[in-house]
Parts: sequence; C-alpha cells; structure tokens
Amino acid sequence: MVEGDEGSARLDRVLAARLPDLSRSRLKALILAGAVSLKATESLTATEVRDPAYHVTSGDTIIIDVPEAAPPEPKGEDIALDIVFEDDDIIVINKPKGLVVHPAAGHETGTLVNALIAHCGTSLSGIGGVRRPGIVHRLDKDTTGLMVVAKNDLAHASLTAQFADHGRTGPMRRGYMAFAWGLPGRHRGTIDAPIDRHPHAREKMAVRQGGREAVTHWELLESFTGRDGKPVASLLACELETGRTHQIRVHLAHIGHPLMGDAVYGPHFKTKANQLGPESQAALTALGRQALHAYLLVLEHPRTGELLHWEAALPEDLLLLESALKAAL
Repeated sequence: MVEGDEGSARLDRVLAARLPDLSRSRLKALILAGAVSLKATESLTATEVRDPAYHVTSGDTIIIDVPEAAPPEPKGEDIALDIVFEDDDIIVINKPKGLVVHPAAGHETGTLVNALIAHCGTSLSGIGGVRRPGIVHRLDKDTTGLMVVAKNDLAHASLTAQFADHGRTGPMRRGYMAFAWGLPGRHRGTIDAPIDRHPHAREKMAVRQGGREAVTHWELLESFTGRDGKPVASLLACELETGRTHQIRVHLAHIGHPLMGDAVYGPHFKTKANQLGPESQAALTALGRQALHAYLLVLEHPRTGELLHWEAALPEDLLLLESALKAAL
C-alpha cells in the first residue's frame, strides 16, 4: 500500500523505494509488460497500469507479479578444446582441470557447454535441454580427462543407453587414474556400496544404506613410500560399473584411501602430507585439486556400432606429482 512517504508519486519510483532488490530497469520492464496493477482506495477491482510515470495516491494498493527469472540460454564462447576425436555424431574431448561441464549456479559462463556451442553451432543434441545440450555424462570441475558429447539425438540416445548399462552387457568402459592416500591391503578389489546425498552437507555425497547402487573396481598400479620408508600413497586404476556423482572420490574415502588433494572427502588426511618429502609436498600443494584423471573411454559408435577406444595420458600436474612421489623412493 502506498503510504505517501516514498518521496515521489511516480509508480516506478514508488516501487523502487519499496523493492530495492529489483533494479529500476527491471521494474520498468515489468510495468510495461503489464505485470503491475493498482487498486485505488475505494475500488474493489485492480486496474493494470503500464505507464512507469503514472502518479499513485496515498492509500492505493499496488499489486506486482514478479515471475521467476528464467535461466538464460548458454551462449557460445571461444574456449579452447582439446579434441581427441570428432565426427558428425560425437565429439570426444580431454577436459582440463577447472572447466565446469554445464552452466549452473555460480558458473553461468565459461563452461564446456559454452565452448561446445561455439565449436559445434546448432548441431548439438537437444535432448539434454538448453542448459546441457549433448551432455550424457560429466566430470567434476577439477577432474581431468576423457568425455564424450552427443552431436545429434541419435547419438544422445545411444550413448545414454551405453552409460546406463556401464559395460554390464556391452563393451563400454570408463577408467580413471587415482592417486590415493595409503596402501590398500591387496592388489585389486571391488567397492560395492550405495551412494546418496550426505545427510547434513547437501553439496556432498556419502555411502548410505538405501542409496543408489554404486560399484567401483580398482587395481593397484604403484605404491609410494614416505620419508619414514613406509607406504604413504598409491596409484590406482579404477573402473566404473555405475556412474554416481563423486563415485570414486566417495568410494575411496569409504575404504580409508581418499584421493590426494581432495579437500571435500579427504581433509582429515592433510596431516599425511607431513610424511611426504619436500618435493612431493610442493607438487601436492601445486596440484590444488583431487588427483583424479579419466584416462580410458571405450564405447560403441552410436551409428556404425564400431568399437572405439581412447586413452589420455596423465596431465602435467599429475605427472609432476607422480615424479615427485617416485623420487622419494
């Protein structure tokens, strides 16, 4: 209700005084769009007002309908891509660290989707919606490695089915190199533990009874000793049988061997860094992320059925970490 102390009788200025969270331009647009109505003191009906300069009277009631802001459609951005393979149906990229896959709160621009729109134009599959065109799986922001993107709806449907199956009946394989704290007690194993949202920290995942099935197979490739000559870290090859959010990070933490550099699932292992030599400590600090790389991707071509196999070498920051850990031997 207008109380007469807004400093001006103009409709747009009265609204600006009462709704400081909305900009003047946003309020003007709402008025011009017919989202503002006015009910005079003695009137029982509200009348639409489309004039920002309309003079209101003390006692008038202003009704404004502010629709939820629709998320903007992503725009193409000139972001360099490391393209491993591309044809008319799919594109496989080697994702660098720090690159978010699709726009989300806090990351509206600068994502892989923005780069793909610029590179592929309108050829991306539309099944994923405007915010995730062509995206059939994703890697965490700071996980590096191989990702496949669908360039049309046929490819999207085929890849989605292959990822849902995860090699149970088909040839798909997804492999990761993981530098983990400690040394597992055997050379290979399987982690079969359901994953769901963390009960208290909603941005995290956790092993929880009643969660979604999650299966990770791992194999020990290399072990590294610390300053005291005892095992301090391991290089594991992990393959996914399911594709849950943060699956490898959660599973390895669950068995007591969280990823090196993982501030979310392994913060209590920070003191382990004291067991590393100076060179290894420096490499881990410089890494600044979880030590995880998607090195292997095997799938059937969605159109031809041909079996395709790609491998991506460790990125420079993980090569430096591996070299420093070996030097401590």
